[in-house]
Amino acid sequence: MTFFLVVTLNGLTLAALYFLAASGFTLIFGLMRTVNMAHGALILLGGYVGYQIVDTTGIWTLGVLGGGLASAFAGGLVQAGILGRIQGDELRQTLASIAVSIVMADLMLWHWGGLTYQVELPEALAGGQFIPLLGIGYATIRILLILLAIVLGVLLWLLIAKTRLGAIIRAGVDDRTMLRALGFNVARIFVLVFALGGALAGMAGVVAASALSIAPGTDLQFLLSSLVVVIVGGMGSIGGAALGAILIGLAEQYGLAYAPTYGVVFSFAIMVLVLAVRPQGLMGRSEA
Repeated sequence: MTFFLVVTLNGLTLAALYFLAASGFTLIFGLMRTVNMAHGALILLGGYVGYQIVDTTGIWTLGVLGGGLASAFAGGLVQAGILGRIQGDELRQTLASIAVSIVMADLMLWHWGGLTYQVELPEALAGGQFIPLLGIGYATIRILLILLAIVLGVLLWLLIAKTRLGAIIRAGVDDRTMLRALGFNVARIFVLVFALGGALAGMAGVVAASALSIAPGTDLQFLLSSLVVVIVGGMGSIGGAALGAILIGLAEQYGLAYAPTYGVVFSFAIMVLVLAVRPQGLMGRSEA
């Protein structure tokens, strides 16, 4: 029973990490309908910059903010300079963002090398906490990761569903011409949303580098997981991204614990099943 509880907590931790990584992706890919295959590179960039800041200053929160700002800036440049100019052409966006991802990955490899990095945690997060209800101890950073995912999910839902900016974003996706006719600068709004998605990706990279580690290839791992989470949960749905992350995170951890030979298959089996039964995702809206 203790083993099962630990595996479940590990699955929820992984789900929280996937949600942090996929939340920015669901804003860009789901709401804006912009294909950004450089999302993983933004996560890796944030992780590297966060590591550098924490290594220099010793302040973990500053590293999280710095990583988020670096990826927000890079994401805004990608949208304003490349993807925004070919908005609506999914194939060209896919090819262009793949090219951007390759260039960014090579530049990061040139600067930081092929080593594995882990962000040093502050003393308050370095230890573990005993959970009386479950009767087990668990790493503090992993508990914080779950709490961060919950808070971020609530804030994003409020932003999209309850604020004027969220209404403008949704209107810009559904009827860009009408929004432009009302006097809104749609291109600037999309750059802002892209920068927000980049900031979420960068902060997720720093948290991932703290709870686990980062190295060349981490970008592809998180890009793939973000794609699966958004497809399973439904494009443009924050709740769907959370549900998809929980399903994928638990499936991966249960698979590794109880059927390690086939563990990697479970996540893709869930994705195939969802696509077959509900192509728009579990909480996505039908285009029809």
